[in-house]
Amino acid sequence: MSTKVRKSASRSLFYRIAAWLHLWLGLITGIVMIIVCLTGCIWVFQDEITTYILEPETRVTHQAAPVLTPSQIQRIATAKFPDKRVSYATYQQGRAIYVGMGEGRRGGTSLRLNPYTGKIISVSERKEGEVDFFRFILNGHRFLWLPYEIGRPIVNYSTLVFVITLITGMVLWWPGKWTKSTRAKSFFIKWKGSFKRVNYDLHNVLGFYSLLIVFAIACTGMVYGIQWFSKGLYWTTSGGNSLPDFARLESDSLQMGKHFTGKNAMDIVWSKVISEHSRAEGFYYSFPDSTKPKSTINVTIYPSAGQYYNHIAYSFDQHTLKQLPRHEVYGANFATSSFGVKLRKMNYDIHVGSILGLTGKVIAFFASLIGASLPITGFIIWWGKRKKKTKKRIPREIQRSISSIELSEKLMPERGQKRPIPRPYKPALNINKGSKY
Repeated sequence: MSTKVRKSASRSLFYRIAAWLHLWLGLITGIVMIIVCLTGCIWVFQDEITTYILEPETRVTHQAAPVLTPSQIQRIATAKFPDKRVSYATYQQGRAIYVGMGEGRRGGTSLRLNPYTGKIISVSERKEGEVDFFRFILNGHRFLWLPYEIGRPIVNYSTLVFVITLITGMVLWWPGKWTKSTRAKSFFIKWKGSFKRVNYDLHNVLGFYSLLIVFAIACTGMVYGIQWFSKGLYWTTSGGNSLPDFARLESDSLQMGKHFTGKNAMDIVWSKVISEHSRAEGFYYSFPDSTKPKSTINVTIYPSAGQYYNHIAYSFDQHTLKQLPRHEVYGANFATSSFGVKLRKMNYDIHVGSILGLTGKVIAFFASLIGASLPITGFIIWWGKRKKKTKKRIPREIQRSISSIELSEKLMPERGQKRPIPRPYKPALNINKGSKY
């Protein structure tokens, strides 16, 4: 949006405050938002880039055959790495099964398995602190590659400030009068204009067109980072309900060994879930920790490819296979959820644009790219004005100095001469013929 501060007396106090906030808040958070928006652009196409560029070998042709069960996955993985525990597995149509082993962020091992034959397609081992390409991008997006406790608040509240600049930018963009000229300046870029004019239009016009999308992306991002905003948004959209904390469910440890063995329990749960959701595009299966009797079996179903809003999550007691109740926010079916819960479930898909499929991702990509450009074009506008003011100010001051020096030199007598004594002014008499004087 425009950073132009008009000094016309006709501008209201509200406009001048909006202009001041837009300028200085934008300058303060500009670099942060450039990084956040650019990394967001890349993250939007994480699945596509991984599947077709980084890991093309993980693409698998669909077959009319049963896929590996959890116990089979566990057997294959532990045979390869007997000292590691299988943590989870993700199933996706047309993709290799991704198996995670180890302790997550503290390092671990991952395998890609053919979902039908169990053949190991690839193995990657990561030490503590090592990250892959997209984890590096996500770290920059979330906390600027700084220590988490420092970078995370900077990103969170810079995003909040960015939202304020979007609102003030809309105030500055709105024409005082709707005329043919103001419409042209507000909705179209004058590509044949000077660099200054094109840069101004890129900031003003593109900022307007991307406003609602960038606003939605920023607000959904704050849901993950600012707790009071997250709870306040849910309270507002749910009709005054409080957002419940996520509660980790537990198995009944007193039932250990009385009903099912670990392998049987895992496969029975898998068979139950996959039979009820045979058309799903993906599954996330969390293995129970055999060293922790209270750990559970967790399965998440993803009905649509590349979308998460309509997922269905289940938790089972690993000893009795009893389904454990989840709160509506964290486990209910999307179709039967209330508006506030639906909006919460859609949060990530809105954030990355996948709520509208590939088209939405493309829109989110370009909106984020424009978001990254706004601090740059805004800075150029401000810097150009700053230079213009300096150029106008310096010649005037120099001219005044020169004029005062020249005047003093004229009044200064030469050596050996006396200072001229000014004489009083006498009007000339009219002595022409016919005059009565």
